Amino acid sequence: MNNGRSTMMLWIAATLGGAAAISFAMPMIRTALASMPPAAASAAEFLAIAAFCIASGVMLIKATARQVRTIAPRLMPEAVDGAAPTIRGDIVSGPIVRQLNTLASAWAESRNALQAQVQEVLIRHRVSEAEREHVEAILHSLRDAVIVTDGFDELSMANGQAADLLGFDLAKAQHASVDAILRDDTLRQLIKEVRSSAVAGKERRVEHIFQDNQGRAHSFDVTVACLPDSGTESGGVVTIMRDVTRDKEISQMKNDFVSQASHELRTPLASIRAYVEMLTEGEATDEESRQEFYSIIRTETDRVARMVDNMLNISRIEAGIVKAEYTDVNFAEVSREVVDMLTLQAQEKSIKLAVKCGPLVYNAAADRDMMTQVVMNLVSNGIKYTPDGGRVTVTIDNDDATRSVMVTVADTGLGVPPDALDKIFDKFFRIENYKRVAKGTGLGLNLVRHIVETVHSGKIGVTSEVGMGSKFWFTIPYEQDDSIA
Repeated sequence: MNNGRSTMMLWIAATLGGAAAISFAMPMIRTALASMPPAAASAAEFLAIAAFCIASGVMLIKATARQVRTIAPRLMPEAVDGAAPTIRGDIVSGPIVRQLNTLASAWAESRNALQAQVQEVLIRHRVSEAEREHVEAILHSLRDAVIVTDGFDELSMANGQAADLLGFDLAKAQHASVDAILRDDTLRQLIKEVRSSAVAGKERRVEHIFQDNQGRAHSFDVTVACLPDSGTESGGVVTIMRDVTRDKEISQMKNDFVSQASHELRTPLASIRAYVEMLTEGEATDEESRQEFYSIIRTETDRVARMVDNMLNISRIEAGIVKAEYTDVNFAEVSREVVDMLTLQAQEKSIKLAVKCGPLVYNAAADRDMMTQVVMNLVSNGIKYTPDGGRVTVTIDNDDATRSVMVTVADTGLGVPPDALDKIFDKFFRIENYKRVAKGTGLGLNLVRHIVETVHSGKIGVTSEVGMGSKFWFTIPYEQDDSIA
């Protein structure tokens, strides 16, 4: 305001000075004008007045300019900060200052509105990024392979499982065309077909075979669906690939199990039925024949019962239902007990049974009844498939390297052909040429393997040579993990 007053005083002083100068010069001017013609005198008087007005206007403009230059530095910070300007001018600069205040207020309002819009955009961007990171975290936590492509068949999102399966670099594949990152022609074509259909929510399911890095074939259940867009068109495609290889293998194993079980049960049941019919029809005319039929029926019934028991035990172990009662088992005592129980059976074929072990303690944490069942199954098989006059020997030893007890059952029997060694512990597997030598269910060795490996975390194996005999062995750790128990 001081600048405004100074400017006003200067303007007034200049005006008064100019008026005094004119008053002082007026006598001389009138004398000069009197000697001029009337027209020239009027023109000269007009020019003098005009000169005075111009001089006053120039002085006024300069004063106003100085006032504006003084106000501007105070006006601009307020406008930039978004505050309403409160600058006031004097009588000379007042109208201009009011116009500048109006413009600055409008600018401040526009700036505040723009800042609010920018802030809203930033918030929406942060929310969008957070949602994207959340979705990506969910995708990476899935076991299924998932890829998401946009309306231009370019990769928008994928998880690590998809990158490993389809063989592309996840970091470099963003916004890359499916033609560039997918080597599988069928999958590329399927994505394009579903996207071109442009029907949001439409999906296709196919079963497709993928090759892994080792060249092994894996069966996948592939689901491809259109994603909804803001309009009615497709916003992209999501592709989910689930590995169903193991599921198919389990399903096939179940089918094979049912088929094999039905086949194995059919034979003894048919035999029982035939002998029952002969008894009811009176074909057994004497007591000796009837007793023979009764004996056969009982034998086949026991075979069916053993088969059912073994199937149930195997199913329980596979389902994790069976709980072992671990105690400190002396495997030398268990082996001697089994040999004593099977001595009569061995004597019928003049087979010598023996147990070999040193003076050491051969103990391990195990379920005693299950270990008895394992040793009995192996020794019984040795007796069945060993010709008359042979030997079956049970050897017990400690394997300190693996901290386990090792039990070996060796015989001088027929031996196992090389092509059957890998399948000898499979369900219902029996060597075709040996079926006439001894009867069996084909489940005993499978049950033994489950008891040793699944229940006791041990190992089992066999070495054999045709005509020279077989050597079945298994190991049981000294101590069992609490999680297994």
